[in-house]
Amino acid sequence: MSNNTNSKRVKQILDILDNTYGREYICYLNHETPWQLLIAVILSAQCTDERVNLVTKDLFVKYPTLSSFANASPKELEKDIYSIGFHKNKSKNIIACANKLIDKFQGQVPDTMDSLLTLDGVGRKTANVILGNVYNIPSIVVDTHVKRISKRLGFTSNTDPTIIEKDLMSVLPKDHWILYNIQIITFGRNICFARNPKCDICPLNQLCNSKDKTI
Repeated sequence: MSNNTNSKRVKQILDILDNTYGREYICYLNHETPWQLLIAVILSAQCTDERVNLVTKDLFVKYPTLSSFANASPKELEKDIYSIGFHKNKSKNIIACANKLIDKFQGQVPDTMDSLLTLDGVGRKTANVILGNVYNIPSIVVDTHVKRISKRLGFTSNTDPTIIEKDLMSVLPKDHWILYNIQIITFGRNICFARNPKCDICPLNQLCNSKDKTI
């Protein structure tokens, strides 16, 4: 075990994150049902949660059921989600995903990684969001913030999200797998920016040895 991942240092970092950001499970994508969250996460690829929430506010009114998405016109759905980016591919995936949920899973969002990965537009990141947020199954979501900050903290030296996920599973205690992503999103949005991080007010400053530190 390296100095960066020894259990004492990891616990210190997690304690600070808990004290700073709390231990409440928060989902930043607005939804009322598991399938709405699944569609929102598919839409969120390379897009901000804020933009997705703006679009789904009207989208889930226009398409109130899973069947309405399954039967949607691809071209019309493309227009509905145009501002999100990659609208053609996401439209195709959402319609195919909705059909598969109805045909193979009786309209229910599955609760296993293997089953979720059979759905169109669903990779490990999306699947882990569903497992954690819908089913409370310990899972680690490797988004852009987790990828950047975990490397800065020395929890991983990899760039591949799947390998990072495995690295974090070996470093973090299971009761923090879901929490870590929630806390790191806020931390990454407010302090640990990709450029010019606010190291002067960072609660993890004394435990961080990143080459990106500004002080």
